[in-house]
Amino acid sequence: MKKPDSRHHLMVVLFILFAFADYSCAQPPKFSFNKYAGTKGDTLRYRLLYPDYDTLRRYPLVIFLHGSGERGNDNDAQLKWGVMNFATDQAMVMHPALVVAPQCPDGQDWANISENEKTREITLKNSPTRPMELVIELIHNLVNTMPVDSNRIYITGLSMGGYGTWEAIERYPNLFAAAVPVCGGGDATRVVQIAHIPTWIFHGSEDSAVNPQYATDMATALIKAGAHPGLTMYPGTGHFSWLAAYSDPLMLEWMFRQHK
Repeated sequence: MKKPDSRHHLMVVLFILFAFADYSCAQPPKFSFNKYAGTKGDTLRYRLLYPDYDTLRRYPLVIFLHGSGERGNDNDAQLKWGVMNFATDQAMVMHPALVVAPQCPDGQDWANISENEKTREITLKNSPTRPMELVIELIHNLVNTMPVDSNRIYITGLSMGGYGTWEAIERYPNLFAAAVPVCGGGDATRVVQIAHIPTWIFHGSEDSAVNPQYATDMATALIKAGAHPGLTMYPGTGHFSWLAAYSDPLMLEWMFRQHK
């Protein structure tokens, strides 16, 4: 029996490795790296998930606002929690959409509010933060340059991004078709102007970072204003309620059904 040629085996192994390497490199990342040049000479880093879209169709636009721990300028940390649930094969088949995950710079915030933790009062300040302004500019830019269905623009976010979600719909109530704030809080005195926006609120009942009462206060205020918000309070759950919220297929089904 002829002894196998070790050089032949080596060549086969190298061919397989290079083939897989080439294949891997040829696959585009699901979330592309992008920068938006703002009107004041600044930039907003963001990642964009887009479907293999038909140019004759228009697609929903989802804005995902990360939490405080993912701030920075690497344009990568904002993908750590939650947003990758929109990028699964099943989600992309069932709910093809443009998904934008902007990154808030260090030391800045999505929301410009004053917060009294004792009285649980959150008050919107006069003007938005610059990161929020950039997010809104980016939305309008994408509506003008990509196949976005302007009647299906959704916003969601966790923790700092949950506050940002409330902030966005309260400052720009005519822009969004639905909102999903997760473990955040908003200005309950302004809910009349957002009562028309379908909203599903998520929180953990044992959240020690963001008081769960913020969620119930906003839901109660919305109901008094004539709205019909959803409220999911996860029992025995702390601050990481987003793990369950973004893994809930019913939430995605609900959100993508909403239209202006």
